[in-house]
Amino acid sequence: MKTLSAKLAAATCLTIAHAATLGDVCTEDYVKSVLPASDDIELLVIDPSSVTTNAVYNASIPDDNFYPAATIEYCNVTFAYSHPGKDDRVLLKIWLPSPDNFQNRWLSTGGGGYAINSGDDYLPGGVQYGAATGLTDGGFGGFTTQVDAVILAANGTIDSDVLYMFGYKAHHELAIIGKTFTKSFYAKSQKLYAYYQGCSEGGREGWSQVQRFADQWDGAVIAAPAFRYGHQQVNHLYPAVVEQTMNYFPPPCELEKINNLTISACDALDGQMDGVVSRTDLCKLHFDLNSTIGEHYSCPASAATSWSTATPAQSGTVSKKAVAVASKILDGLHTLDGRRAYIWYQPTATFDDANPQYNSKTGQWELAVTSLGGEWVTRFLQYRDLANLADLDGVTYDNLTQWMQEGWQRYEDVLQTTWPDLTPFHSAGGKIIHIHGESDPSIPAGSSVHYHETVRQIMYPDLSFEKSSEALNEWNRLFLISGAAHCEPSTDQPNGGWPQTTLQTLIDWVEGGEKPERLNTTIMAGENKGEVRELCPWPHRPLWKKGKMECVFDKKSYETWVYDFDAFKLPVY
Repeated sequence: MKTLSAKLAAATCLTIAHAATLGDVCTEDYVKSVLPASDDIELLVIDPSSVTTNAVYNASIPDDNFYPAATIEYCNVTFAYSHPGKDDRVLLKIWLPSPDNFQNRWLSTGGGGYAINSGDDYLPGGVQYGAATGLTDGGFGGFTTQVDAVILAANGTIDSDVLYMFGYKAHHELAIIGKTFTKSFYAKSQKLYAYYQGCSEGGREGWSQVQRFADQWDGAVIAAPAFRYGHQQVNHLYPAVVEQTMNYFPPPCELEKINNLTISACDALDGQMDGVVSRTDLCKLHFDLNSTIGEHYSCPASAATSWSTATPAQSGTVSKKAVAVASKILDGLHTLDGRRAYIWYQPTATFDDANPQYNSKTGQWELAVTSLGGEWVTRFLQYRDLANLADLDGVTYDNLTQWMQEGWQRYEDVLQTTWPDLTPFHSAGGKIIHIHGESDPSIPAGSSVHYHETVRQIMYPDLSFEKSSEALNEWNRLFLISGAAHCEPSTDQPNGGWPQTTLQTLIDWVEGGEKPERLNTTIMAGENKGEVRELCPWPHRPLWKKGKMECVFDKKSYETWVYDFDAFKLPVY
């Protein structure tokens, strides 16, 4: 029960919340007076002494991939909470729009890589749509601390509390506390619409909640999710093993030339020459990579950066060895006896994971082990406090497959995040807009397609392909973004753009019933900057006829996206 003083404070808060200015509510005293009680937030305990506030006025935010430019005002609030019986501390940051701009909305935001948040990147997008918008540090020691820095309690020992906070608990708690705090902050009793937005790891975090907590959000924008962790992280190592096995390490410029020629050759297959390959499936069906052999390539020298070593000028002609390496990579990981283990990126995605490193002493290109995959093996599979594998000596395609299965089995309930039965979320009225760059070079677009199709098959087993696709699309829509890279437009295909206003589209769908038959995508750079195009909802694909885009379906193209992971005895969702 609330004490008399608490009731008086609540009454005062109600008066303040209806005041006209941001300054009235953006104070430490006011925020402390409206902090949720533990009984209202699943017995979590907020520390009032941790509260900080900062009122921000007339902040100009530039164009971003996930929201347009705007001017916003907000209260920047941070505070900490803990779990009873544990000596822990979890930080939350919440930006709350001024009271006159609040639209009864909450937005949770996600992270990327091994980070559970994306800093302030997503927060302006929520505020401009009238949503209190939050992020969490997961309890890792600060907003900039990533999970890989704290996942090991010691060499040989994983910290299970950190693992499960990263896996799904921290985002659930962010939503529980954030929604309750927001209603109290604005003294609102009517429905609070709750949303989510995140890409990459943030996409996985989105699915982690949709799969577990049916009524937590009304809708989610989930982009390029890094789910199926056991497979996805090891997959980054595949190109290096291909190069090591075939004993050829193509200079980055040679791989770049192969990809640029692929884009040029496949551009018109969608019916329109615009520098964008909107049909990578047709590219798979009709483009012969061998046609690039003998083509000249040339790239200038580059200086070292914080994430790459210096490279010399490169020139030559595309070799048979390079095309053989590229073809093997594009085919995806198979075991030594030919069984498929995983998906690779679509043709037109850059060969980032395949780029070797230059040895200035020998003048040779050598194996490079990407830490995206190497650190997964060292820290999450071997429990060693190492940021990468030193080499891939003796590692075969079968070893990669075994690592995938080991990670899948070990983290199935926390990081795999591919539970396909979303009936509870659908029954609660939830809506999903799932987007993925078709030329993503970090997470295969086919990964999202495979999960979407698995959900369709699991939830609508008795319906035909057409009817089950229609049923799923009534509440869960997947859009492949033509020419786009990982969570952003591709510099190789800038006219592909990015669906910048997807959150607004989701809000219109949830609150206004406006189902997105197509999704707008905005060209973010170049001479066509600002132009808006459209994307088709899966399983329909774009095709231009007489200058007009149609959304079509054909079985042969669809089948290029269908995989049988026969390297494993269990189904891969």
